[in-house]
Amino acid sequence: MSIYVIDDHPLMRDAIVMVLRRLRPAENIVELERLDKLAGSVQQRGAPTLFCLDLKLPDTNGVSGVIAVKQVYPNVPIAVYSAAPAADMEDACIEAGADTYIEKSASSNELAAALRGLLMAGSEETDEPPAANSGKLSKRQTQLIAMLDKGMSNRDIATDLEISEHTVKVHLWRLFRRLGVKSRTQALHFARTNGLLSG
Repeated sequence: MSIYVIDDHPLMRDAIVMVLRRLRPAENIVELERLDKLAGSVQQRGAPTLFCLDLKLPDTNGVSGVIAVKQVYPNVPIAVYSAAPAADMEDACIEAGADTYIEKSASSNELAAALRGLLMAGSEETDEPPAANSGKLSKRQTQLIAMLDKGMSNRDIATDLEISEHTVKVHLWRLFRRLGVKSRTQALHFARTNGLLSG
């Protein structure tokens, strides 16, 4: 099992790898500078547990890299980072299949929080006891569905639960994966169809 860091800028790649080594000292971390080297590298270095993907690579255009990775590894979380402001590219990246979007201007603490969240979501997803009333969702996930139903934004949810927005995104990612959906709208539709919302 390996974490793949794909970035053609050595300095940025080093920074990501340094944070990952702090979070997961025992994990095998593979550094690549182009996306077209990924398939061969996975064969040699082991199955991926997380992708850290620079949005702008020599062999990608826009969100094409995210789409390409998601097609081959649909269940592996992807952290995208870019110099572009989140307001410009975050929605497009999430829509393409990324699980979190990190601006390159983020501090190392913010970067660590985002990556820690994804690593935890992947490893702890099956550890949460399901809520008694749904048999499918944890207590926190049932709470999230109710908040989505009220139309609350990630920021509203973060304030209400006293957690960071990064953590909210990770909780939503876990919720969507648990339900087999890709968006808030699909999650709400699933919840209503399956009686997970009261009323």
